[in-house]
Amino acid sequence: MSELWALDAAAVADLTRSRKVSCREVIVSALARLDAVNPAINAVVRPLHEEALAAADAADRAAAEGKALGPLHGVPVTTKVNLDQAGCATDNGVTAFKDLIATQDNPTIANLRRAGAIVIGRTNTPAFSMRWFTDNALHGLTLNPWDRTRTAGGSSGGAAAATAAGIGAIGQGNDIAGSVRYPAYCCGLVGLRPTYGRIPAHNFTATGKRPISSQLMAVQGPLTRRVRDARLAFAAMAAGDGNDPRWVDVPLEGPRPAAPIRVTMVVDPDGRGDIAPEVEAAIRQAGRWLQDAGYRVEEAEPPAFGEVIDLWARLAMDDVIAALEPAVAQYGDDGIKTALGYWRDVYPAAEPRGVLGALADRDRLLRLWQLFLDERPLVLTHTSAALPFEVGQDVIDAATTARLMKAQSTQLAVPALGLPAVSVPTGTIGRVPVGVQLIAGRYREDLCLDAAEAIERRAGVLTPVDPAA
Repeated sequence: MSELWALDAAAVADLTRSRKVSCREVIVSALARLDAVNPAINAVVRPLHEEALAAADAADRAAAEGKALGPLHGVPVTTKVNLDQAGCATDNGVTAFKDLIATQDNPTIANLRRAGAIVIGRTNTPAFSMRWFTDNALHGLTLNPWDRTRTAGGSSGGAAAATAAGIGAIGQGNDIAGSVRYPAYCCGLVGLRPTYGRIPAHNFTATGKRPISSQLMAVQGPLTRRVRDARLAFAAMAAGDGNDPRWVDVPLEGPRPAAPIRVTMVVDPDGRGDIAPEVEAAIRQAGRWLQDAGYRVEEAEPPAFGEVIDLWARLAMDDVIAALEPAVAQYGDDGIKTALGYWRDVYPAAEPRGVLGALADRDRLLRLWQLFLDERPLVLTHTSAALPFEVGQDVIDAATTARLMKAQSTQLAVPALGLPAVSVPTGTIGRVPVGVQLIAGRYREDLCLDAAEAIERRAGVLTPVDPAA
C-alpha cells in the first residue's frame, strides 16, 4: 500500500470507490511521495498536508455512510498557483501577490473537488504564467525530473514536473499558447487542451478586465500520466458553471467518423524547417502506429497552415504584451522583464486595425479548417519542433527568442482557432521525452484521445520517474 502514489487516477478511483483502499491511505502515500521527491524538483510550492488529510477523512466518512461517490473519489491532484483556491494565494509566481488569498474556488478546481479529487499541493508557474520556463523570484526554478538541464515547460511546468514525478495523479493546468501541451511534452505526459468554452473558469480575485486574447484562447486542461486519466479529468473539469460566460454544454463524445478515420500527418508545417530529426522520427513513428491501429494516415497539410500559425501573434501578441507590460514593470522579476522585452523586440506593437483584420481572417481560416476536418478528422504533427529547451533559453537575446517561438508554431495554431489538441509521448531521446500532437475539430476531444490511446498502447507509459540527479 505504500506505493499507492504510483497508481494512475483510474486505478485509485477503482480502489477507493470499491472501498478496497481508504482515501486516507491514498493521500498518506501521495504526501509521502511529495515529501520524498519535491525538494529535488521544486514543483509543488505549497504542500497541503493538513487540508488533504482532512479531505481524505471526509471522503472516507462519505463512503462509510453510503453517499454517492464521485468518479475521482480520493484521487490526489495538484492545482496551479494562478487559479483561485479557497484559503490559498493566487500568486501567479509574483512576489507582490503572495498574500492575495482566494475565498472561493475557481470553477475548474471546484469541479475537480465535486468529482471527489483531493488537492495535495499547489504547483509552480513562471511569473505571470507567461514563459516556456517555470522560474520566478517568489518560488524559484522548477526542474524537469528527467533532466535538470532541460525546461519542465511553462507555464504549467510545476504541474507537469509534479505529475511526472508521481506527485498526484492529475495536474491541473491552463493553456493560452501551449501551457498544458508543452510541459506535457517536456515531462513525458499526456496534456489535453480542450476546445474553447469546454471547461469553465473564473478567478474571483481578479479585478481587471480579461484581455480579448485571453477571452478567445485561454482554456483549462489536465496533465496526466495516461490517456484514460485525461478522459476522467476532462469529464470532471467540464461540468457547467455560470461564472464563465464562455462555457458551452456539448456532449463529450460525438458521432464516430466513417472508418478508416483519416489522419493528416504534417512533419514540417508550412515548410518552415528546423525540425529536429528526433521530432520528425517521432511523428513518422506515431503515424505508423496509427496506421497499424486502423487509421488511414496521409502526409499532407491542412489549408493555409502557415496563416493559422501566424494568426496567434496577429491576434494575441500585442494584446498580451500590452496587458502585461505595466504589471511586469511594477511587479515583475528579472526573468519575466527580460523575456517580455525580447518578445516585444520580436513582435513590435501592432495597429488596432491589424488585430481587427486578424479577427476577420480567423473566421475564414476556421471555416476552411472545419471543412477540412470534416473529411480528415485528425491532424498529427509536432508539439514542439525541438527537443525540450535548455533552461533559461528565453533570456539570452531576441534572436534566440524568435527561434524558440518558431519551434512552438503548431502549439500557437491550435488556440488561434479554438480547437482541441492533445500532446502524447512517443518515447525518450537520451534523457528527455519526445512526443507528438494530435489536433481535431471543435468539441472532438474524444477523437484526439482515442488516437492518443492508440499511440500510448505502442509507446507505453513513461512516468512516474524518480528525479534525475
